[in-house]
Amino acid sequence: MAKKTGVLVINLGTPDSPKTSDVRRYLTEFLNDPRVIDISPLGRFFLVNFIIVPFRAPKSAKIYKELFDLKGGESPLLVYGHKLIKALEERFTGDNVHFELAMRYGKPSLDEVCARMEKAGYDEVIILPLFPQYASASTGSALEKAMRLIRNWYVIPELKVISQYYDHPGYIDTVVDRASKYDLSEYDHILFSYHGLPVRQVDKVYEDRQCDNHDCEKEINDENRFCYKATSYATTRLIAEKLGIKEEDYTVCFQSRLDKEWLEPFSDKVVEEWGKKGAKKLLVFSPAFVADCLETTIEIGDEYQEIFEAHGGEKVQLVESLNDHPMWVSACESMIRERL
Repeated sequence: MAKKTGVLVINLGTPDSPKTSDVRRYLTEFLNDPRVIDISPLGRFFLVNFIIVPFRAPKSAKIYKELFDLKGGESPLLVYGHKLIKALEERFTGDNVHFELAMRYGKPSLDEVCARMEKAGYDEVIILPLFPQYASASTGSALEKAMRLIRNWYVIPELKVISQYYDHPGYIDTVVDRASKYDLSEYDHILFSYHGLPVRQVDKVYEDRQCDNHDCEKEINDENRFCYKATSYATTRLIAEKLGIKEEDYTVCFQSRLDKEWLEPFSDKVVEEWGKKGAKKLLVFSPAFVADCLETTIEIGDEYQEIFEAHGGEKVQLVESLNDHPMWVSACESMIRERL
């Protein structure tokens, strides 16, 4: 008898709507996660609920409205997530493989999706977080929550986890294909902008608690293979090699920081610096985001454009995320079939 397989695809999350109340609810759940803001529980409670969320929610709601309007009032993360699931279902027709999309924060929630999967009675479950580079605050949090829910099932099936795939050929090739529509020679400089993390979170990967001691900008080794900084640089090298981009022609940087103790260089500052240098056109990759979202469409596409123009630049061109690109669907199919 063929195994009945459930594939749980997890992305970060999205508010239900751009209303301030929905954005507040989403941010409250997201930022109270101890893997996201890894300080003392009491400190996190007051920081998130009395400082960050009350001030940030109304501002974020305006930005989310701009983002949702681009997709007819829907969240792009959900739109592309459902398209990916539908495409994968078509690839696995007749294979007794079933797909579910869940969000770590917001809806469809991991709680409701995992409850549905328990009732389905799978022989095995494959978990695919949509984060190419492992980080405790993204992949780690999604896996921890999924495991916490699944461990309460009366019958726990065989579990397989895809924890990161920054070097998967299909993933890299899709990013490269996304860039093929642009003439790289037209741009004064190229940025590879990854979501930022507090430095202390990458430090925790190591016994000596010092990421800076492990040559993460230059190589992947046994010690740093799960370091987000190291895999971000490794991702960049793989893409740059495929596209023939010289090291002096690109910068790896990190966006969406909350304070100064996050991974550097900061993407917005790099954009500003290149404007001041006289650059007119920048091309920006966002390899940590497999679907276009607030951080790509708005932060890079709009906010960085404004920063660049304010300092003499003309155009910040975003390389679109993988979204529902057929090559990305094939990459996901390949990773799943490897584990069937």
